[in-house]
Amino acid sequence: MPRSVRLSVPPRHLAARREQGFTLLELLVVIAILGLLIGLVAPAALRQLGGARNSVARQSIQRLGQVLDLYRLDMGSYPSTQEGLRALVTRPDGAENWNGPYVREGAEPLDPWRHPYIYRNPSERPGHDYDLCSAGSTGNAANTAALICNP
Repeated sequence: MPRSVRLSVPPRHLAARREQGFTLLELLVVIAILGLLIGLVAPAALRQLGGARNSVARQSIQRLGQVLDLYRLDMGSYPSTQEGLRALVTRPDGAENWNGPYVREGAEPLDPWRHPYIYRNPSERPGHDYDLCSAGSTGNAANTAALICNP
């Protein structure tokens, strides 16, 4: 008596159908998970970027302070408010002892947000010879809480 044999391999047309790709539901689940991950990670990354710019601004202000000290050694005083940081790049009128340019860029230095630094001589703060500040991301010098200034 002949025995019937069962094949454990599914017919070809069924196997091909299973290997065609992802279902719409699977794609939607993956997109939702990616959206959640991006939503959680992006704000933290943007906060880090803002903190890094603040740190770069502080370091740049310290370096510019050292450059201003070199200028004072050569000239006998810090640049006036009117001369500003341009005096580090181009010779002010009547400056015989000027040994600049004191900064490498060919223009007045900018903060990490591409705004010009705020320079005042004499200082408006007690105990400082001059004020050298960055207005931060807003670029608004009137917002004194956001100013990053020389120590």
